[in-house]
Amino acid sequence: MFRFENLEIWKEAIQIAMLLFEIGDELSESKLWRFADQIRGIGMSIPNNICESSGSNLVNEQKQFLRYAKRECYEAANIIILLEMKSIISVERKQNLYFRLDTLSRRIQAYSNSLK
Repeated sequence: MFRFENLEIWKEAIQIAMLLFEIGDELSESKLWRFADQIRGIGMSIPNNICESSGSNLVNEQKQFLRYAKRECYEAANIIILLEMKSIISVERKQNLYFRLDTLSRRIQAYSNSLK
């Protein structure tokens, strides 16, 4: 088992990624390919950066990957805001993802702060 598989932030990031992939699939069906590619890329990037951080023994390197993951949460939040504003996703769906991304970004920061 890899270290990242025990991280709660990685587990939550994977769940969020699956939700983002679903949106990406729906965007592809609507021929909004650029949005679809972007949202899927973010869906992969958040958990990927978390797991990459766990593969390093250097704290500064771990924190750098966690910063990337946190920034991707912000990027995802921005895109879902745009999608909701354009009535591509519902307000409820946006609010759910927005809350989960905000919570995850705070948990990533707390985890990063705990590294010594």
